[in-house]
Amino acid sequence: MNRHPRPIAIVTGGARRIGAAISRALHQDGYDVVIHFGSSQHESNQIAADLNALRPNSAWTFQADLTDNNSLSRLSGFIQQRFNRCDLLINNASSFFPTPLGECTESDWDTLFSSNAKAPLFLIQQLRPLFQQSSSIVNLADIHAERPLKNHTIYCMAKAANVMLTKSLALELAPDVRVNGIAPGAILPPSTGGEAGGTKKFEERVPLRKMGGENAIVETVRYLVHAEYVTGEIIAVDGGRSLLQ
Repeated sequence: MNRHPRPIAIVTGGARRIGAAISRALHQDGYDVVIHFGSSQHESNQIAADLNALRPNSAWTFQADLTDNNSLSRLSGFIQQRFNRCDLLINNASSFFPTPLGECTESDWDTLFSSNAKAPLFLIQQLRPLFQQSSSIVNLADIHAERPLKNHTIYCMAKAANVMLTKSLALELAPDVRVNGIAPGAILPPSTGGEAGGTKKFEERVPLRKMGGENAIVETVRYLVHAEYVTGEIIAVDGGRSLLQ
């Protein structure tokens, strides 16, 4: 089977917010990009159209339910059949919602652990034969993997598992594949909800007194892609928020 001539990057949850910014940046850096989405089909198609207008046949979309192993198999099968390579995997897709004690359900557990820990592990396992000698994996963790967020116990546990996944696979996949993580904090306002003026109040609790924006994560991804002697690291990108109680 012939190998695709240009490097391939896969971005899970690559159609919105931070994922969309990463998809566009990697394309700008010369990668052909597979944009995974769950339900954001319109946004995914729009990004792919924009990128293909810049460089024909350089962006594709793929829908997959990350809680379902059969969907993961379809995604990895598509990558193998279409490209026969994976140079960069960004595990960005994530579920996030509160689970106060007394209201936690097994379904909450399954949803949060599936997207934040289970899916990255099994996707990496299925893509392993396609990684190149200098391939890289970047997992999106969270500063709350180490510092708990009240009423979000299951989410914090799942992100803690994501951190250990990064460190463990960095050891297991060395020396050919590097695995690192980014722990965002204070990057964007919530996509839903939030009180008026809440963003400004939150910024006042961040040492750098501002939200980082998508570009803060994009630039860290770019650093990790090129940092040939860095693996197993989790970089907090949070304006110093994790330094505070």
